[in-house]
Amino acid sequence: MAGLLISLSPSATAAKPADTPEIRAAAQHATTRSDHEAVAKYYEDAAKQTQVKAEEQKELLEHYENKSYLYGRRAQDLQAHAYAQVRDYEQAIEANIKEASLHRQMASKLNENHAASASNTPDVVNGL
Repeated sequence: MAGLLISLSPSATAAKPADTPEIRAAAQHATTRSDHEAVAKYYEDAAKQTQVKAEEQKELLEHYENKSYLYGRRAQDLQAHAYAQVRDYEQAIEANIKEASLHRQMASKLNENHAASASNTPDVVNGL
């Protein structure tokens, strides 16, 4: 499972959105704590990369607003496009952070369940 996620790292799939069929399949088949942590890391990395892109678009938007005279009639279109890109990236960042948080919670619950079952196992063995 971890090998699949490494091959799907955000740097390898920079052109694809974070919610690819491969990552959805990995998330659906995640059964262990480490599986969920790997999926969470994938979404966190995707959020970081998207944050970088959002910052680039914000800088570009600021440039278009400050230097609109350089672009003539296209200035408003360029500003609107950059603004839309920033908005889309911010929505993607929020979605990726939520997915990462969800998988961190699942990993935590699996860890708690494992700890609870491990603490119950010696009692059962001693009771026999």
